[in-house]
Amino acid sequence: MSVNHSPGVNPMEQREIATFVDYNYWANHKVIDAAVALTTEQFLAPGRLSFGSVRGTLLHVLFAEDTWRQRIESAGQRSQLQGADFPDAAALRAHWATEEAALRRLVRGATPERLAAPISYTSLDGSARSTPMWQILLHVVNHGTQFRGEAGVLLTELGHSPGDLDFIQYVRTRG
Repeated sequence: MSVNHSPGVNPMEQREIATFVDYNYWANHKVIDAAVALTTEQFLAPGRLSFGSVRGTLLHVLFAEDTWRQRIESAGQRSQLQGADFPDAAALRAHWATEEAALRRLVRGATPERLAAPISYTSLDGSARSTPMWQILLHVVNHGTQFRGEAGVLLTELGHSPGDLDFIQYVRTRG
């Protein structure tokens, strides 16, 4: 069954969106903390998943967060992040802290009207698109969940499991 929300209708409140964004960064921190324990060789080693290495997979998540945030902020840019900029997980963590702060500021300042408003952008395939901000933010979280899971597989195989990344675990840790 497809749910089609009318333009301007936001079934989610800022508080709910902020909770999902908090979860996103809680889970990101767990994965990045595990990645920091890797040797450089392990961090860069080719894997069998979508983006190869742990670096490639985590960079994909960061690239997506950066690109979507820029679209929301009407910067019209896509991320310019390159793998060579991140020789190890510590470098990735440092850049991600800046991205996290920017996205959290954006969410904190979002009014109900802004969350419901369509964001117009050009997709990576060159198509003109328009999506309500709240749907973009949920996509960022959901996308991160998928690829953190892939990174978690690689990290676990390398002996550095990030542990349970489920939303319910996040909720339980918050009491």
